[in-house]
This record gives sequence, C-alpha cells and structure tokens, in this order.
Amino acid sequence: MLEHLSKEAFKQKVFDFESKKEWEYSGEVPCVIDFYADWCGPCKMVAPTLDLLAEEYSGKVNTDQEQEIAAAFGVTSIPSILFVPKEGKPQMAVGALSKKSFEQAFCDIFKIQTEASYAPSCCG
Repeated sequence: MLEHLSKEAFKQKVFDFESKKEWEYSGEVPCVIDFYADWCGPCKMVAPTLDLLAEEYSGKVNTDQEQEIAAAFGVTSIPSILFVPKEGKPQMAVGALSKKSFEQAFCDIFKIQTEASYAPSCCG
C-alpha cells in the first residue's frame, strides 16, 4: 500500500535513524521508498512505474517536507529510490529508473518476482 511517510512514520515502520547507528529494518515485507518532490520532472516520469508497484511495496518521502529523512540517507538528488529488503542492507538508486531497472532490482535485491506485468525473466 502506498504511504506518504512522515518522519515519525518512517522511524516506526522503516528505520529509526535518530536513535540507531546500525541499520535495522522495522518492516515486515520488503519495500521501495521513493524520495521525491512534487516539482521534480524526473520524479513525475518514474511515478507511473512506481504506481504499479505501490499496492504492495512502495512508500514515498517528500524531500521538501521531510528533509531530515532525506539527509539521514544522504539524498542529494531526486528521484532517489531506496530498495529495502526484509534482511540485509538497503540499496539506493538515483534517477528515473526504467521498468526494466525496477524488474532487475526486484530480482537482485529482493530475490522475488513481481506481479505478472512485472515478471522479470531473471527470477523465472
């Protein structure tokens, strides 16, 4: 389910970056977090692809409103997409990713196959 994450929601559901030094994911399932701004052209380009994934995997962090979260993850360019596996370290991708790039990330990072419209051949 797509959720616009406030600082408090991010700390509760993803990672409490203020009190923890080492990465510890708080979520139950893998997630994709889109660091974006409403005025960002490339962010608007990637939005339809993210919308297809949003039902199950996505959250959004508006970098204009949640500057502390963006700073905690070193976000200096948007869109930046944070792929958070259930176990292991998160991985950041910068720029407007293509559908194929998202498919590859789901295979490589999450080790899962997405919905039929996003069925990557690598996870076969």
